[in-house]
Amino acid sequence: MTCVRDRSVLTVILDRPRSLNALTGSCRAELLAALDSATDPAVRAVVLTGAGRAFCVGQDLAATDELAQADVTVRDTYNPLVRALKELDKPVVAAVNGPAVGAGMGLALACDLRLMADTAYFACSFSKVGLVPDTGLSYELVRRLGHARAYELAVTGRAIGAVEAEQHGLVNRVVPGESLVREAAELAEQLSRGPGLALALTKRLFTAAAHAGAGAMLEREALSQGVAAATAEHTEGVAAFREKRGANHDGGPVTVPAVVPLDAI
Repeated sequence: MTCVRDRSVLTVILDRPRSLNALTGSCRAELLAALDSATDPAVRAVVLTGAGRAFCVGQDLAATDELAQADVTVRDTYNPLVRALKELDKPVVAAVNGPAVGAGMGLALACDLRLMADTAYFACSFSKVGLVPDTGLSYELVRRLGHARAYELAVTGRAIGAVEAEQHGLVNRVVPGESLVREAAELAEQLSRGPGLALALTKRLFTAAAHAGAGAMLEREALSQGVAAATAEHTEGVAAFREKRGANHDGGPVTVPAVVPLDAI
């Protein structure tokens, strides 16, 4: 795992290019530690990408011992990665530079935003080795695509190219491969200069909206708005609007009050 800090943006690079960034137990532990380091108040946005020609092809099947008790492996080492991405109160941008397969697809979909190289693809390929989707894919695919499309992708394991992924709303934008890193960095930098608390509250709202009822969401919105409206970020945003200039946020630490609950999958 390689982590690079550029001002307030942390770039986390899955760094096993010879194995297409396949995940081993040690790799998953390093990734979890990297995501934990992103809670540093100085970090305001995160980019997740892969080294070499792949984003991540999922579980390293050469690590056969890790599948001897697959339920334990998934519960103890994959699920915490999804939760860490979902619960991080900062925007996470996936720069999908190449194949994102199996758990690699799950990691990408657990991020908040996705930019995808025009040569990259997704594949929910678990069925090809007699396994079932994990790393949050059953949750994400059914909600994004509906039962029929999600099931078709899971049982056939077919590749989804960048254009189709964008058409289905699985990625925010498809970009030429040579400009992916730059565009992901620019997006993360833009987000890092935004109102950090408001972005964190919005992330919590949208995460909860996947399973909460309309009435509950109305109350969550009210709670969150009460917190946001009392901040210096709001005051600066209003002043900037009135003065017809860009807002100048101080980039301070983002701490969400306990009154706003955290909901993840």
